Amino acid sequence: MVQLPASYQDYLADKSERLINAIKPVLQQSAADQLHGVRITYNIGSTGHQAHLDESIPYGVIVEDID
Repeated sequence: MVQLPASYQDYLADKSERLINAIKPVLQQSAADQLHGVRITYNIGSTGHQAHLDESIPYGVIVEDID
């Protein structure tokens, strides 16, 4: 199991279980590669939060955005 950096752990600390379940796999992928940060978007409707690696964001950084 890949250890998440402190910045990712801090981000998850006060989040709902639903949000954590949606984005944690991408955070783990980022931590495994240690190349890129993560962009988290919120889409109104049934899709909700989504996360993806973003090569324009440094590793260990999370950026929230509205899609």
